[in-house]
Amino acid sequence: MAERYSSFTPGGTGWLLQRITAAFLVVTLAFHFFQLHFVQHAAEVTFQNTQIRMDNLGYFLTMVLFLIAGAFHGINGVYNALVNQGLEGTPKKVVLAVLTIAGVGLVAQGIWVAAAMAGWT
Repeated sequence: MAERYSSFTPGGTGWLLQRITAAFLVVTLAFHFFQLHFVQHAAEVTFQNTQIRMDNLGYFLTMVLFLIAGAFHGINGVYNALVNQGLEGTPKKVVLAVLTIAGVGLVAQGIWVAAAMAGWT
């Protein structure tokens, strides 16, 4: 029988955060989808309406947390998938650094855009 291997330590911080962000993403993705496909229809999703939605602090914070959770969950998942495939040593450190820099850049850009949409910049 094949042995199961995971780079996640069950009960470890990375393991826990991956599960918490997954649950958060399911809820916020449902909210996001409902908001932009049922409450407002495609024709109503305009730049101006986006600015109005982002001006609401609760909506703004939800979308920023959605961005952070999605970036962490995706990048952490890719990194651990690569580790599970045998990535180790210097390449592992390089991949971690590149993914971390890309993730921080993605989140910073996303927050900057969200703040601009809210009229805060």
